[in-house]
Amino acid sequence: MRCPQCGKKNSQVKDSRPSEDDTVVRRRRECSNCEARFTTFERVQLRELVVVKRSGKLLPFDREKLVRSISIATRKREVDIVTIETLVDVITRKLEKQSMAEISTRHIGLLVMEALKDVDDVAFVRFASVYHDFQEVEDFSDFLEELSRRAED
Repeated sequence: MRCPQCGKKNSQVKDSRPSEDDTVVRRRRECSNCEARFTTFERVQLRELVVVKRSGKLLPFDREKLVRSISIATRKREVDIVTIETLVDVITRKLEKQSMAEISTRHIGLLVMEALKDVDDVAFVRFASVYHDFQEVEDFSDFLEELSRRAED
């Protein structure tokens, strides 16, 4: 593992612990060169996922990009990083268990919105506004009216 401080590849594992839900192994490491300490996380990856962008471009699935997107939507809300990591784990597992190796950004966005709806309504609307590319205030009000109609049904 490359040291984030000096960039050398020699580091030693000093401590390993499973996460609370046993899906991640947390490792404390120390660089043999500069003696800096840092933490890494090891996750099981069932298979490689490829994301199909709206333009048709193919990119490898980036879990950290999903964490950043959800973090932006939940900024200044009472949603902690553990909840965000759990959401991303659940979404990633759903994607990996599907029979498709190529997943559209649309499908990923729908899974994120579904997850956020159960966690924080404001974060859900924030994410939806970017996902649906709201341009005007009316886009928000139309979206919220549609949600209200669905909730009443």
